[in-house]
Formats: sequence, C-alpha cells, structure tokens
Amino acid sequence: MSSTDVALVLGTRPEIVKLAGVARLLGPQARIVWSGQHWDPALTSTFFTQYGLPRPHHLLTGVGGEPRGRQIGRMVSTLSDHLAARPPAAVVVQGDTNTAAAGALAAHCAGIPVVHVEAGLRSFDPGMPEEANRRLIAPLADLHCAPTATAAAHLLREGIDPEQVVITGNTVVEATLETLPADAEARRIVAGHAVTPGGYVLATIHRPENTDDAARLAQILDQLAALDLPVLLPLHPRTRAAVEAFGLRRPVARLHRIEPLDHAGFLALARHCRLLVSDSGGIQEECTVLKRPLVVVRNSTERPEAVRAGFARLARPGHELARALRDLLADEAAAERLADLPSPYGSGQASAEIVAAVRSRYLAPERLPSRTGRSAAPGQGLLGVGIGDGPEVRPARAPLAPHGG
Repeated sequence: MSSTDVALVLGTRPEIVKLAGVARLLGPQARIVWSGQHWDPALTSTFFTQYGLPRPHHLLTGVGGEPRGRQIGRMVSTLSDHLAARPPAAVVVQGDTNTAAAGALAAHCAGIPVVHVEAGLRSFDPGMPEEANRRLIAPLADLHCAPTATAAAHLLREGIDPEQVVITGNTVVEATLETLPADAEARRIVAGHAVTPGGYVLATIHRPENTDDAARLAQILDQLAALDLPVLLPLHPRTRAAVEAFGLRRPVARLHRIEPLDHAGFLALARHCRLLVSDSGGIQEECTVLKRPLVVVRNSTERPEAVRAGFARLARPGHELARALRDLLADEAAAERLADLPSPYGSGQASAEIVAAVRSRYLAPERLPSRTGRSAAPGQGLLGVGIGDGPEVRPARAPLAPHGG
C-alpha cells in the first residue's frame, strides 16, 4: 500500500470521545470517516466541535435507528465503496458498536489492516449485541489495543497471536482528564441544575436490555424516583422514545429530566454527584478517573476491572438495584476512599501508545506488507502477559481530590 493516512471509522458519541486523542496525534495522517449511527446533533456535532476534530467524511444518512442487521449491512456496503476508492494504510475501529463491527468487516474484506481500540472486553453474555460485535471484530483485527491485562488475557485465550496484542490503557483516561472543567466551572454547572455538590444522583439509561423492556424500564425509573436525593436524568434519544412508547411519562416526571449534555457538562455533574447510576460502558471507566461510586444497571459487564477495584457495583433492576442504591448512598466515606484508588485503565497515555503502535506497523517506511496487505512487524506484540493477569495497569498521574460537598 502507498497510502500514508489511517481511516478512523466513527459513528457514535463514545467513539468520538475515545478516538479524539488518537486523531489529534495522527494529525494530517488521520482520516475521519463518519457512519451516521448516532444522528442526534446533541450526540455528535457538539462533540466534534468540543474536541476540535476536522469535518468528517459523512458517508451515510438515515441509518440511525434502523434495525441492527440493516444498519450494519448498509454501513458495510458504503464503507466498502469508500475504502476501495481510497484505501488507507489501516482502519481503526473502537469498542463494540455496530459502526466498529461494520468498519472492521469492510476493511478486512478490502485487505486493509484492522486496528481494534479497546480490544478484548468480554461480558460472556451472548444476548448482548455489543458482545456479538466484539467477538465479530476480534478475528478480523490485525492489531488489538487492549486497555488492560484482563482484556489481553481474553484475547490470548481465544487464540489471538500475542504479537498482535498490545496493552495500551484506555483512552477514556486522558479524555476525561482533559475535558473535565476546572472545579469552579464544574460547580457553576452543578449549580445551574439547582443541585449542590454531593447532594444528588446522576443517572443515564440507554442500553436495549433496559429500554426495550417496558417492565424493566418502569422498574428502574420507579426505583430512581423513590430515592431521597434529586436524580438528574439526561434522556438518551432511545430512552426518550421508549418512555413515550411505553407510556412512562409519569415516573420520568418525578425525576429531574435534563437534555443530553456535552462531555464537559456531563463530567462536571458526574464529578460532584453523590452517586452515579448507569448502564453505560464508558461511565464504568470514567467513574474510576472521577473517583465516584457507580451502580451498573445491567445483567453483566465487560468491564470487571471497575467492579474489582471498588468503583462500581453490578445490579439488576429489582431487589439487587434497591439494595445497591441503599448501600452506596449510605456509604458516606465512599468519596474519600475512592480518591485514593488508582484507575485500572492506565496513566492517560493510551492514545500515544496506540498511535506509536499504528505508526510502527502501518506507517513506517520499512514496514513489509504481507500477501493480503497486512503488516508484518515482528517483535511489536504482547510480551509476558499471563492468562490470569489482572488489571494492574496503574496511572502515573495523581488522583483527583474528593469533592468538597
């Protein structure tokens, strides 16, 4: 290949957040390709602006909200045309979205190396669409950027060549540290929502396992509404549609419903809340940087590091969720205790590690392409990671101090 750029295939807000640092470090070598999976401007364009990213290639419109199979199919078709017309040196996909699955498949079919950022996460829940996407991407990827040793060990168990795996940390660490407003500004944002630091709960619910089940969603909303503290609830478009479809306006009305926030605004509220409640994957990582306790409202999690480290607690709606909410709200020493715990997701250098690995394998003049166009770069892979290794990647940066609320 003669191309000197790398295509970053994005389609959702978390992908923008987590690949912005990679795009900035690649500079003119980064080609941002937009799939259109998230179509709400509050979830997309404001994040491009906030992170100073260049205008992306808008390849698709109208795929947001389509059934998963049709959405992935349309993405693969259009991405394949784009990659054939202008082959990059490599394609980077992030996480476990439909966009990531489509980008990896299109690149693989075109004989273009696939770089998977946040590789190796596993929930071992076959009913989770994200788990299917992660398992689809793994055998297609040529370079697996695992955020922790636990994730790397999953890949090794599945037979991935250790030379193709690097432990980089998670880019969410630097994204959170860079985007979190200064304390005075964060407190101003908190005050703007008529709450006080340490005196409210911040909740987000958007995963299909919660939003597509009327009884389950109603139970979650009812349990949040029963709390003694005010609950701020930024409504995701999927959740908003489910509330309308299931006739759940009444329980939502008992919560402090707010519009979706930009990343800085959300982090400000998360930094000073008493408790986070969410089914988000990214918030499971962000809470370890912000040092806030989190209840994960899901059946399973692909991020056990946050649970093992003491930041998060997994709970299903019903008795488990009620008990977790009660226990964590009663734990007045949580903020002080969590402030001293390191994040298991690294030191805030993940983007630099990823870019260094991509450049050494796919952009360096001396790299030798294989028969399929995949790079052969011996000696650049994973060394010395055992199958049982845990999340011992530690941050070099001092933890944030606990809030004063």
